Amino acid sequence: MSKALIIFAREPVPGLVKTRLARDVGEQVAAELYAAMLDDVLEKVALLVDVRLLVFWATKEGQFPFFPAIPRLEMFEQHGADLGERMANAFAAAFGEGIQECCIIGSDLPDLPLEFVRQAFHMLEEETTDAVLGPCSDGGYYLLGMRRLCSRLFEDVPWSTSLVLETSLERCREAGLNVGLLPEWHDIDTIEDLRRLALSSGETSRTRDLLQHMPAIFHTVTTSGAFS
Repeated sequence: MSKALIIFAREPVPGLVKTRLARDVGEQVAAELYAAMLDDVLEKVALLVDVRLLVFWATKEGQFPFFPAIPRLEMFEQHGADLGERMANAFAAAFGEGIQECCIIGSDLPDLPLEFVRQAFHMLEEETTDAVLGPCSDGGYYLLGMRRLCSRLFEDVPWSTSLVLETSLERCREAGLNVGLLPEWHDIDTIEDLRRLALSSGETSRTRDLLQHMPAIFHTVTTSGAFS
């Protein structure tokens, strides 16, 4: 296959995942929600039958979780000092195996329309598009796609801020890349993101089911005013 989708993932260990969300719902609940989101993402992208699925893990012990229902997942370990370096190394590994169109997403996108990912690959198949970005509503991006590695896209970026997308677009301009933009979407980082997901009319997912079975979360959020 000439296409690959990189999924960045972490072990769902309390205290190590979704730390912003954990401040409101607790570390254990945040880890359970993250595990559900990861399952949703992997089950969804498994429908991309013509795309290699490369899961790059951040783990403490270097051991990868097992997903017997999706045997074609290819597992790798993340390497790098920061997020940018880890993503650059993942892209380098994919292109080093002969991949021609490569995209990367995170694992906190349980309701991401699969059509957006397909659209990214279609755009990369056009010779006029060098890179694709999927803007996030918080100023970041939920997807990055490239036809060749451009390391400049990962350098001096203020990760985890509202300036990530703006800075990345500037890096693309500096590198002379023609950029295609996907529709705006959102990941799950905060209580408000959970609220949006719980109240939206999307498809059934493990994350939605888990939210419905966590009344304590909704009680806490409601009394704090975030859900009002």
